[in-house]
Amino acid sequence: MYPPYELDRRTLLRGAVAVVFSAGAPSVLTACATGGGSPKSAVSTKGPVSVANPLGVDGSAPLNPVIFKGGYGDDWARYIEALYAQAYPHAPIKHEGIQQVGQTEQPRFVAGNPPDVVDNAGNALNISALIASGQVADLTPLLDAPSVDDPKTKVRDTIQAGVVDTELVAGKIYQLDYVQTVFGFCYSRKLFDARGWQYSTTWDSMLALCAQIKVSGIAPWTYQGKNPDYWNEPLMAMAGKAGGPEVVLAIDNLEPGAWRAPAVLAAAQAIYQIADRGYLLEGTASMTHTQAQTEWCENKAAFIPCGTWVENEMKGIMPADFDMAISPTPSLSRVDKLPFTAIYAKASEPFIVPSQARNVAGGMEFLRLMLSKAGALNFAKTTGSISVVKGGAEGVELSPGLQSAIADLAAAGSHLVLHRWGDWYKQLNAAVKDANGALMTKAIRPEEWVDRCQKAADSVAADPGITKFKR
Repeated sequence: MYPPYELDRRTLLRGAVAVVFSAGAPSVLTACATGGGSPKSAVSTKGPVSVANPLGVDGSAPLNPVIFKGGYGDDWARYIEALYAQAYPHAPIKHEGIQQVGQTEQPRFVAGNPPDVVDNAGNALNISALIASGQVADLTPLLDAPSVDDPKTKVRDTIQAGVVDTELVAGKIYQLDYVQTVFGFCYSRKLFDARGWQYSTTWDSMLALCAQIKVSGIAPWTYQGKNPDYWNEPLMAMAGKAGGPEVVLAIDNLEPGAWRAPAVLAAAQAIYQIADRGYLLEGTASMTHTQAQTEWCENKAAFIPCGTWVENEMKGIMPADFDMAISPTPSLSRVDKLPFTAIYAKASEPFIVPSQARNVAGGMEFLRLMLSKAGALNFAKTTGSISVVKGGAEGVELSPGLQSAIADLAAAGSHLVLHRWGDWYKQLNAAVKDANGALMTKAIRPEEWVDRCQKAADSVAADPGITKFKR
């Protein structure tokens, strides 16, 4: 999912894009869109409501989906468009598969001519600013509409528990995550079996294993170099497991001193040891994410921090018999508040329907088709990943990595960790990303990393122009 424009899905907007779409500048966005006042008003087409067309789609109105063409590609989306074309054969469809979503689509929002549905991943549009400036539609009508497969079942009831609740803002939902993603440390079971290595459940044993791996001539670790925010999930997972979910909750809620919690420092100290002990593949820091992942696929490094999408993203490069596994971060100590099996997992790949789109109903209908069994099964077959649709991968032959992730989720049970600050506060995410890069190149120590992250969080908390969110 994190694509080859030398930016990953979470890469932040830069330059003018960051200025216009920063969470602290919704008024700037509005002014640019209209010259002052509220965003340009667009007349969205509407058709008659029926059992077959519960959202009232205008069957002749054009549909313009913008799809993030990252690790999942966009073939799966073309299938959804084919379903849409079957239902509305007179509707012209303009498909756009792109990578730099924020940079490409921001001018269209400013001009009041956004697409009808957006896969808002990668170099994404700032959802906080979009919500604050009224640029995205509330998806409640979609969730309350009957599902494609069973008119007696609402769309919301076909989605895995917790997915909708996670995205609620003041009782409304402005973006819908489509992919069930597990994050952790990835490795080749074939390599580990051949070398007699076993995945470590504690950090001390992980460091001991790294020493053993290094002696074999293989680098223990690499990471996505120019995109050090891939460390965000492991850091939060380790901190949440050590100190309990309340540690990560406090960070999300911008509570004073949250980044200075002992568990957060302990997580940073653990990750820092990878660099400090010389366990990183030489040259990692200057690599793009795909370069680092290629080195890992070639067994030049044993571990990489990533998520379930990496198998599909590296298709054609990862050997067919690589036998990828993804495992939870090791426990920092025996007194961790959550077990080793606790894992960082969340729904991801957010979709939005712009409120100023010419075909809002069509955008929501695209999502309704995505959330059908046919759409979900095709997504699983095409991408090797699972959607948030209940039973959406039934009967599909899953890849080794995905099988591993599903087993992780089963073992974790209710012990799941996730954070939202990276999505909510782009300034904070940018600061943490930079701090991660400095930490992994030993430019700063863990204590300085904590200071930099806390300072950035305090800056966001003190800025009255930034819309605040709370879990």
